[in-house]
Amino acid sequence: MFSGIDYQYILNIVTSVVIVLVATVFHELAHAATANALGDPTAKERGRLTLNPFAHLDPVGSVVLPILMALAGGPIFAFAKPVPYNPHRLRHPIRDEVLVALAGPFANLIQALLGAGIFHLFMGVYDSGQMDAAIAIQILQVLASYTYLNLMLMFFNLIPLPPLDGSAIISPLLRGRAREAYYQVQRYSMPVLLAIMFLVPMVFHVDPLGIYLRATAGRAADLILSI
Repeated sequence: MFSGIDYQYILNIVTSVVIVLVATVFHELAHAATANALGDPTAKERGRLTLNPFAHLDPVGSVVLPILMALAGGPIFAFAKPVPYNPHRLRHPIRDEVLVALAGPFANLIQALLGAGIFHLFMGVYDSGQMDAAIAIQILQVLASYTYLNLMLMFFNLIPLPPLDGSAIISPLLRGRAREAYYQVQRYSMPVLLAIMFLVPMVFHVDPLGIYLRATAGRAADLILSI
């Protein structure tokens, strides 16, 4: 009855989704912790300064979306509930708002470097034959995925379109007409983001997001995993 099921394929999807969930929780916690450290306890007051995944994860953006992306065979990413913060409570609003926005992608970078470091340690174990080869290969695959998916989340969130972190990094740095023009563009950011993710690949058979992530996250992962 279940002979046609590809269990390895299912395991790969489950592993990827779990990795994305873990990476997303640390991403959001980094936003909350940085804002709190810089004088704004809004996230802490609302229960977001925690490792409890239920405080951060969005059922659609954090679970359904990565599952669908994994099934589609494309880049896997997710989004969580936005971390609440009040820039007026920050000690240096313009500078600190940028630091709060950068904290999430930076948390993904740290996780990627940690994953790559452990990957190289296990490569040494694998090469020495101290562990069963099949088990070692599975562990190496998980660590490589952990590294790559964290880099993917980092570069995806650096795209300067709301609700992604890149927009919060750019907007405080703009002044006058440039800032007003950027706010006007932001009104259409979600349709633009959805079009880039789904409509353009479907209609034009070109995947700009995939091209961007392969050129950034893919190359970065190849670099740190091959050192």
